[in-house]
Amino acid sequence: MHSYALSPHDEYPHPPTAEPHFNESVYMNAFDHTQKFGGWMRLGNRVNEGYAELAVCLYLADGRIACQFQRPPIADNSAFSAGGLSVTVHEPLRHLSMRYVGELLLVADPGMFRDPKTLFGQAPRVNADVRWEHHALSPVHGGLPTDPNQDTLYGRDFSLGHFNQHTAVTGNVSIGSEHWTFNGYGWRDHSWGPRLWQNILFDRLYMANFGADRGLMLLKIANRDGRVRRGGVLMVDNNYEEITDLDVFNDWTSERDPTAFQLGVRTAKRCARITGRILKCAPLRNRRAYGEEIVESRIAESFTELNWDGRVGYGMTEYVEVLNDGVPAGYPL
Repeated sequence: MHSYALSPHDEYPHPPTAEPHFNESVYMNAFDHTQKFGGWMRLGNRVNEGYAELAVCLYLADGRIACQFQRPPIADNSAFSAGGLSVTVHEPLRHLSMRYVGELLLVADPGMFRDPKTLFGQAPRVNADVRWEHHALSPVHGGLPTDPNQDTLYGRDFSLGHFNQHTAVTGNVSIGSEHWTFNGYGWRDHSWGPRLWQNILFDRLYMANFGADRGLMLLKIANRDGRVRRGGVLMVDNNYEEITDLDVFNDWTSERDPTAFQLGVRTAKRCARITGRILKCAPLRNRRAYGEEIVESRIAESFTELNWDGRVGYGMTEYVEVLNDGVPAGYPL
C-alpha cells in the first residue's frame, strides 16, 4: 500500500528545488452536464526557467473550442497568478477558485492545433472572463510519497508530489458577446517537482463525473523506461476506491486521434465496465530540445461522454505520448 504525506499547506506554492525543469502546476476542469460544455485551465510555474505555462481550453456546445496557450514571465514561485490566470485558495483541500481574464482564440477546425503558427495567426480572438468555484465532493487523493522506493502516480521524474480531487463547480463564463452561468462538476489536481512532458513515453488519463456522488480518475502510464503502470480511483458515494487493475481499449481516427474507448476497472469492492466517446479532441503538441535533438510529444485533450452502468458522465481524456517519426508511442493501444 502506498503512503503519502499531505497537509493543507500543500495547497500553496512550495519552495522550488534545484532541478532546471522544476514545475508547480494547478489544473482544474469543469463541465456543465445540462448545457454540455466546459473545459480545463492550467497554470504551471517553471520558476527556474523564468516563465509559467498557461493553458485555457473550453469546449463550447456548438463545437467550437475557445483556447489560449502562453508562457507569461514569472520571477518567483510565490503565487499561482500569471498572464491573467489565477487560483485562489479559500479553504485548503475544500474550496478553491480559478479565474482567467484575457484573450481567447476561437477554433472551429481542431486541425489548426497541429500547426501553432496557423492557430495563432488565423484564429479569431475575443476577450473572455472565466470564473469557476470548486467545492470538494471527495477526499483528496495523493500527496508526497513517504518512501523513497515507492512508485508515484506519474513517476519520480514527472510531478513527484501530486494530489487530486473531484468537485462541484459553479461560476460564470463570458466569451466575446456570449455569456453562460455555469453549474456542474469537475476535477482538479496540484503537483510539484521536476516535470518534462517527454519523460512520459505514453499515457491514457481519464477524469470524469457522473453526478455529485460518482466519478473516476484512471491512469495507464509508461515513463521513459517503458514500464507500464496503472493507477487511480473510482469515486462511489463520495468515497475513493483505489483501483487494482485497469484494461484500456481505444478506437482512433486515420490521424491517430482517439474517438472512443472501453475500460475494464477493478477495485477491492467491485468491477466496472465503462465506455466513452470523444465529443471533441484538441490534438496539442509540446516540443523540447535535448541538446541538438528535438523531441516532440502529442498531447490530445478531449471532451468526453462516458457511460457507467447506464449513468452518463462527462469529463476529460488526455493522451500524452512521444512522437516517433510522427507516430504516437502508445498507438494503437
